[in-house]
Amino acid sequence: MVNKNDIRRKIISAEDTETEKPKIPEPCVMVIFGASGDLTKRMLMPALFQLYCEKLLPENFTVIGFSRKELDHVSFRKLMQESVKEFNEPDNFSEDSWKEFEKNIFYYSAGYHDINSYKHIKTELDKFDKKKNTDGNRLFYMAVPPDTIPVIIENLGLSGLNKTVREDSWTRIILEKPFGYDLESALELNKKVSHYFTENQIYRIDHYLGKESVQNILVTRFANGIFEPIWNRNYVEYVEITSSESIGIEGRGGYFDNSGTLRDMVQNHLLQLVGYAAMEPPSVFDSKSIRDESLKVFQALRPIKVEEVEKNVIRGQYISSMIRGLRSSGYREEEGVTLHSRTETYIAMKFFIDNWRWGGVPFYIRTGKKLPTRATELVIHFKATPYRLFKRKNDIAESYNMLIIRIQPDEGILIKFAMKVPGTEFKVQNVNMDFHYSDLSHVKLPSAYGKLILDCMLGDSTLFIRADAVEACWRFIQPILDAWKEFPKIKVYGYPGGSWGPDCADDLIAGKDFTWRNPCKNLTDDDKFCEL
Repeated sequence: MVNKNDIRRKIISAEDTETEKPKIPEPCVMVIFGASGDLTKRMLMPALFQLYCEKLLPENFTVIGFSRKELDHVSFRKLMQESVKEFNEPDNFSEDSWKEFEKNIFYYSAGYHDINSYKHIKTELDKFDKKKNTDGNRLFYMAVPPDTIPVIIENLGLSGLNKTVREDSWTRIILEKPFGYDLESALELNKKVSHYFTENQIYRIDHYLGKESVQNILVTRFANGIFEPIWNRNYVEYVEITSSESIGIEGRGGYFDNSGTLRDMVQNHLLQLVGYAAMEPPSVFDSKSIRDESLKVFQALRPIKVEEVEKNVIRGQYISSMIRGLRSSGYREEEGVTLHSRTETYIAMKFFIDNWRWGGVPFYIRTGKKLPTRATELVIHFKATPYRLFKRKNDIAESYNMLIIRIQPDEGILIKFAMKVPGTEFKVQNVNMDFHYSDLSHVKLPSAYGKLILDCMLGDSTLFIRADAVEACWRFIQPILDAWKEFPKIKVYGYPGGSWGPDCADDLIAGKDFTWRNPCKNLTDDDKFCEL
């Protein structure tokens, strides 16, 4: 007798074997400026090693570290090996694979202001083209502080490293956030970079866009006929994005106190999520079309006037508290933070997108440090039915359906909808229908940095940010910065570490039936079990 389950397994197995093979980039050299820094150790080198182990890098591939720290090839390789072991998953490290991979790693120590060091690198790159057969393809990665980027860009241009070696080769540059400190500096930075590099050579990276669940926002919307028809002002009550961190500034006081959460999280990561959530369907699925549509969202953001900032933007700063029985220090007690700092570690804001699809629908963003748990979610709150047949007391948001897209951790999708509780009465409660990427045990999620570096090598700029999008986001953020500067009496609310931020942030979401969704460590846990 034929077993139907056996047939099904054979069909699935046959489908798996027919999956498209991943594209492998052309041979190239990757030069990392700031190679001895934290970003390279924590993110870049582990991502490159993972790509190597998964056979996604070209056979002829070389990494050159460039930094001011005095190291040689051997000591740099040792430093990178220790970093990959520390920041990669333990079962993902192989000594044999590392021994092969490190043969492609080299290091040069020099000052970023010294034009002769760039001329030396150019000579070395020419040697690698012949010795390693890298075909003149070059990728420069800026893993350096923002104030160092302009001088590196200029010296790359003056030394001729911005030019392609020959007609069939390519030269590209990856810029890390932040893209400027405000609108004026962003405009200046774009002007500087575009003077030496063309826009199709420039890849402005935001690692949030490399996350699988962020890319899946587009698929959820545009590949499913049950979602796109109701993804608009006729059916959506409001849209909410929460990005919470359970840790503080972790020794980054010197940087963070001059930046703050608005610049560090909202201007880039979270507005990019808004772009994906709110954009119109592109005519074709290519880089230009997708980025054109997200740009339209940023251009349609209703400006928050200076006099409206205090009402629509809540900023907070964590204060000392007891978390799980232990004292947690306040922000102003952190190393590198000034005694009377007004830098925000928390932001909650309300805004609108003035276009046909989203006219009148409020968007809410909330992000902060030392909140109860680490999670990032996009939540679509759908409108209730015209009449509530099944009423009950204290049913806050119980009649509202939610689509929750979890970005991190426990990546997945959750739909909340009402169902009858078994029994003789018509008691109704919300239930969950969920999907977790972890359920796909045979699929390994790539790191966000690995995905984006690979895309850059392949020349795919879909998940990178264009100059006009950077400037549009800064134009939306700039009035908020101006208001805080012009009106220093605008409050910075203190909130105890381990809480969900200032209580007044709840007042942003209008209506007695609405409140923030407090995400939990696990996607499908009920809110009341949220880790505190």
